[in-house]
Amino acid sequence: MRLIVLAAGYATRLYPLTLERPKALLDVAGRPMLEHVLERLEPAGIDATTVVTNSKFAAAFAEWENGSRFQATVLDDGTSSEADKRGAIGDIAFVLAEEQIDDDVIVVAGDNLFSEDLGDFGRAAREIAAPLLAVYDVGDLEAIREYNAIDVDSAGRITFFEEKPLQPTSTLTGIALYFYPRASLAEIGRYVAEGNNPDQPGRLVQWLYLQTAVYTWRVPGIWYDVGSAESLAEADRVFSALRS
Repeated sequence: MRLIVLAAGYATRLYPLTLERPKALLDVAGRPMLEHVLERLEPAGIDATTVVTNSKFAAAFAEWENGSRFQATVLDDGTSSEADKRGAIGDIAFVLAEEQIDDDVIVVAGDNLFSEDLGDFGRAAREIAAPLLAVYDVGDLEAIREYNAIDVDSAGRITFFEEKPLQPTSTLTGIALYFYPRASLAEIGRYVAEGNNPDQPGRLVQWLYLQTAVYTWRVPGIWYDVGSAESLAEADRVFSALRS
C-alpha cells in the first residue's frame, strides 16, 4: 500500500502565513499539520509514503523530512506558482508516473485533519478492492455548498456526486482521502490525458463513479479541512484540547 500526500498547493487564502511556509507544515497543536495526517494513517498499513510538493516549498519539506520520525519521500512536481501548477489530480498522475507505482494507493490531502485513527479505512480498502472515498456528514445544507454533495445506495456505492452544489439535498460530502486499487490507476492517467479539470481531487471521483463502482467509508470523530486562518485557529484549539 502506497500513500501519496498532496501538498503542492500555494494556500493563498492563508497569506501571509503561507508566503514562506507550506500549509501542511503549519503548526496545529504544537506540531506540523502533516504529522497529524501521517499519524492517523499509520494504522492503515502504509508501506511507503510520498509527499508531493512544488519547487517553492520543496526545501521546506526536505528540512521537515530530515527531522521527522516519519519516513517519506519528498517529490518536487516542478511547478513554482498558481499559474503553472499541475492541480491535485495532475500531481497524483505525476507521482504515479515518476515513481512508476504499480501498487494499491491511498491519497490524502496534507491539510485534512482527523481526530481518530484511519486503520479501518485501510482495512475497508483491502476488503472492497475497489475505489473508495472517505465521506463525512457536515450536517448542514448551507455548509455543504462549499464542498461536494453525494448520495449512496444501501451498499455504500456512490449514486450521485456534485461539486459545490447550488441546491443540495444531502449533507454527506466526499473528503480528500481516497483509495485507488492497482487495477484502477490507469484511469487516473486517462482522466488527465483526456483534458479533464486536474485541480480539485474530488473531480476525479465525480468522473470515475459514472464508469465504475466507487464505494464510500464514513470518517469517525472530527474532520477538518483547513483552508483559512479561522479554520486553522479552530483546528489548533480542538486538537490541542484532544491532546490535553
